[in-house]
Amino acid sequence: MTPWVLRLLFANAGVFLLQLVFGDPLTYWLGLIPAEVLTRPWTPFTYMFLHGGLMHILFNMLGLFFFGPRLEGRLGGKHFMGLYLTSGLAGAALSVVTPHALIIGASGAIFGVLVGFAYYWPREHIYIWGVLPVEARVFVVALTALSLWMGFRGGSGIANFAHLGGFAGGFLYLKARERWSEGARFRTRAQPAVARTSVRTADLTRWRAIRTDDLHPVNRDELNRILDKISATGLDSLTADERAFLDRFSTRH
Repeated sequence: MTPWVLRLLFANAGVFLLQLVFGDPLTYWLGLIPAEVLTRPWTPFTYMFLHGGLMHILFNMLGLFFFGPRLEGRLGGKHFMGLYLTSGLAGAALSVVTPHALIIGASGAIFGVLVGFAYYWPREHIYIWGVLPVEARVFVVALTALSLWMGFRGGSGIANFAHLGGFAGGFLYLKARERWSEGARFRTRAQPAVARTSVRTADLTRWRAIRTDDLHPVNRDELNRILDKISATGLDSLTADERAFLDRFSTRH
């Protein structure tokens, strides 16, 4: 279990307990009604910590539990939370399609996490009902199509446009992060050759000093893969995400 996933699980469970104690007044006060957002500007954030019942929170938290830790390990806590909150806020923004509906639930944020998982591990199998294997990328496309159909059909009682906003927000966040990382990489390459060589040597020394015994097996395998890639094709072959992965774990040791 990774730190921010654990905190989010506790936060959602804690708010759900408060809902059980204080009931509908709390749910209305913190829930999102798009048409009233100017008078209650906190609700695009708070709505994503509310739920409409035990099964609602259970399915959302299971999604966070299964897909979140691996994604947080890949992105780091800061970018994982950036993705999570951006997806939730994008879900709130797209809910303007149903301006007078009360929107609650972490689904938009969780759908953003699912997009992130499919983005980095598109061929990883997700087992529907624990039995039927479906590739992550196919699962996301199918959920998008289902949310579109149910959203325009209406009457389901499900915030389908919040789901779609979560997908869009998560994808756009990952693309923006990639662009920023590539820009940082270009700036590093623009340094004088002597300084750049010194930085590269220091980076490689720091990365090779990462203690694999302290890593989750998934992160350990990723670290070994990247180090093998450096040995085979050199530092210039690393992607921005691979460098960010190495930097994140090297700062912990």
